[in-house]
Order: sequence, then structure tokens, then C-alpha cells
Amino acid sequence: MAHRNPSDGELKQILASASTIAVVGASSDLDRSSNGIMGRLLQLGYRVIPVNPNETEVLGQKAYPSLSSVPVPIDIVDVFRRPEYTPAIADEAVKVHAKTLWLQQGIRNEDAATRAEAGGLTVVMDACIGTVHAMLRVPRK
Repeated sequence: MAHRNPSDGELKQILASASTIAVVGASSDLDRSSNGIMGRLLQLGYRVIPVNPNETEVLGQKAYPSLSSVPVPIDIVDVFRRPEYTPAIADEAVKVHAKTLWLQQGIRNEDAATRAEAGGLTVVMDACIGTVHAMLRVPRK
């Protein structure tokens, strides 16, 4: 059965209750969408942690090579990676006890969704976290 994203009410609750968002695929390149969304999430008051083995810092935030190396609990794993990489990211998100796996706009992978849901995570696919936040008028942190 194909994955269905949470309802607008559920999405609003996910975003309103989250404190820490790990951005997998975060980039210091200002032209990358991950950089723009990460900046927006920081402006909204979230603690945002870049996860990318090729970065040491993104937008003034210390970068980590993997979700497993992040030293704090993660509420949302926001993914900016190609779909074929997402099942392994889903497995790692389960391992670190994240609450939500969020695949950015244009990213869908049913296997990743199945793995994350089996591990107890809520899954959002093919949706921009910044756009959803604005559309649902989630209060700032």
C-alpha cells in the first residue's frame, strides 16, 4: 500500500512540538535548497543540526557526519538526499529514536517510509518543510 502523508492537523502538531531538526544533506553552498531551508528553520527558532560528512559547519551550526553522531535527541530528520539513499537514512533515524522522517519535496521512497514507520516514526514524503510550516501557520518557537 502506498504511503500517505499525515493530515494537515497532524503536520501542524509535528512542527509545533518539534525542537530539534537534523538536516541530512545540509550544505554550506548558498545556492542549495538545503541551505535556504536550514536558514529558515533557524529563523523560526528551531535548533537545527546539519548532517553531512563533507561539511564542518553550516550557517554557524556544527555539522555532524551522521545522525548517529549527533549528541542530542532529534525530533525531525529532514532529508535532502536522492531517494535511493533514504532507506539507510530511515534505518539510522529509527536507530537514534527520531520522531519523524521528513523527505523534502521531490523525494519519495516507499521502502524508506516502510522502514521508518516500522520503527515507530511518522513519515512525510515529497513535501517542503518550510512551505508546509508557512502554509499551516505554525507558531514560531
